[in-house]
Order: sequence, then structure tokens, then C-alpha cells
Amino acid sequence: MTRFCLDSWALLRWLEGTEPAASRVQELLPSRPLMSWINVGEVAYVTSRAAGPDTAARVVRDLETMLDLDPATPARVLEAAAIKAAHPMAYADAFALATAAAHEAVLITGDPEILDADGPWAREDLRSRGGE
Repeated sequence: MTRFCLDSWALLRWLEGTEPAASRVQELLPSRPLMSWINVGEVAYVTSRAAGPDTAARVVRDLETMLDLDPATPARVLEAAAIKAAHPMAYADAFALATAAAHEAVLITGDPEILDADGPWAREDLRSRGGE
């Protein structure tokens, strides 16, 4: 069975209801996809800026019940650092890739920095209903 990992781009589009990403994320939620706590933090600060800290706290509580959240272990931190050192992307994006790789999961995203990175990662582009 294929495992899936969400990045913050995917979760934010789902929260906004932006298609086609929102429908694909909704399809995956019953399988409890993975997500790095670092990416949850990114969702929290973006949500807090847009809708306030109470809404951000509620979103995080909801995510804890819907997702398999991956901690920022020393191994994950160093893997994300290695990805960041080799590729022009945000550090949080490197955590999403490191989390997906550690669990042999397909990363669900629409983030161009991740999708344009040359690497061995399995990715699904949410900007269209196409695949990798």
C-alpha cells in the first residue's frame, strides 16, 4: 500500500478549498497521511496570520486527529539539512521531502521549489490532477 505525505502547500490549499488540490487531499485523509511537525508549524503560522491564533490552534488540534505527524528527530533534521544544502528550497520544504523519504511515501504538493528539485523523491503535483 502506498503511503502519502503532505506538505504545508497541500494542507493550505485544502484549508482554502482550492481545487484541484483540495479534493485530492480530502481523498487521502481517511488513510491518515504523514506530515512533518515542521510543516504543521508552517500551516499554523500562515493560518494565524490569516485568521488569528485561535483558528490556528483549532486547525493544529484537528490535524493531530487526522494525520500521522512525524517529529523533527535529529536524523530528520540532518536529512532535511542535507536536502536544503543540495537544493534551492525552503528548509520546511526539505523537511517535507525528508519525511516522505524516511517513510518511503509519495509527497503530495504543488510547491514549485519541491517539484522542480532534481532528486529521487516520489512526488505528486497537486496543481493539476496529473501525477509526478
